[in-house]
Amino acid sequence: MQIPQLRSTQGIISAGLLVLAAACTPADGERPWLGDVREVTGPGGPGSRYPHLAAGPDDTLLMSWLQPRAGGGHELRYATWQDTDWGESSMVATGTDWFVNWADFPSVVAGAEGLRIAHWLQQRPEHVYSYDIRMAVSRDAGRTWSAPLTPHDDGTPTEHGFVTLLPHGPDFLAVWLDGRHTAGGHDHGGGGAMTLQSTEVDSGGRLRGTGTELDARVCDCCQTDAAMSAEGPVVVYRDRSPKEIRDVAVVRMTPSGWSEPRPVHADGWHMPACPVNGPAIDARGSEVVVAWFTAPDRPRVRLAFSSDAGRSFAAPIEVAAGRVAGRVDVVLLEDGRAVVSWLDESAVGAEIRVQPFTRAGDAGPPVTVARSSAARSSGFPQMARAGNRLLFAWTDAAEPLQLRSAVAELR
Repeated sequence: MQIPQLRSTQGIISAGLLVLAAACTPADGERPWLGDVREVTGPGGPGSRYPHLAAGPDDTLLMSWLQPRAGGGHELRYATWQDTDWGESSMVATGTDWFVNWADFPSVVAGAEGLRIAHWLQQRPEHVYSYDIRMAVSRDAGRTWSAPLTPHDDGTPTEHGFVTLLPHGPDFLAVWLDGRHTAGGHDHGGGGAMTLQSTEVDSGGRLRGTGTELDARVCDCCQTDAAMSAEGPVVVYRDRSPKEIRDVAVVRMTPSGWSEPRPVHADGWHMPACPVNGPAIDARGSEVVVAWFTAPDRPRVRLAFSSDAGRSFAAPIEVAAGRVAGRVDVVLLEDGRAVVSWLDESAVGAEIRVQPFTRAGDAGPPVTVARSSAARSSGFPQMARAGNRLLFAWTDAAEPLQLRSAVAELR
């Protein structure tokens, strides 16, 4: 899929001032669901890019990003949300041989009691699309980090990335796309298929076991995601059939092992190449929500609810359709509403929009968080909950690239 390269126009728009074609403004007396969106001065320097937001089990919210170094190479840095602002940033790792990509970006995730885990991608020499996953663990809230480890042991010069890290008891679950059978081909360019793999990493930075294959044939470069339900981890990703149907699928970790892959919904999207547009998931108890981009007839953003920890999903709710670029995220609120964010193309380039939905499909008015761009350099906007607020982070695609973030109160 060729994404139009549009010029970025950065700006924050107050929720109370919007008049959108997709929905009317709230009627007189109707309480808006989101307060004014306020930009927060970010901790990233010039050139900072590709943020990742992650809320931990103790409500710790981390934002990580890539920061170019003046002498060459990059740093993986992160900061902690401190009620109204970001704290000082800290560096996890640095390198001159990293694989840096707009869609496949590093992360730092918080576990319980000061545990942290981070990942980045290390490129193999003389191979454009051959790179390995590197991880490190901290037991003291990021003051020190373990020696880096690699979760895959195949040793092949192929793609390994699109990682999701999820706290799982005292350990972390790691899920990634693994190209060990592809013979180095990028997006069905020869050899076997991309696979979905998983393993666990303990609090000492050691692998538990040799890893498990969750799906033997998946889309080559769409993001993965995972959430912890009342019954265990639920992983969502874009599947790929032998006939090039690329619908979103889910697998669950159960006491007897991993479940067989199942589609969230049979969209029937026939796509001969990777759309680089992965799904998002969130969970609260047995309630699970998945948001995703699809285009069986025209571009669409959809949302589906599950009340049985991801075993089955209700019919999807249509969030947006038409000139949508996808790049979704989703947050499940305590009252059962799911807030979906997505990138919507507009006359000014693109806009990051958010909208709440109930299980019955009732929606609050959409809110524009920021003007953005559909260019690849704008990356994937991020959204996470911090108490009674929603946090947003994205890359401003104007030169030089710049990490930006914003906050708004839930109502």
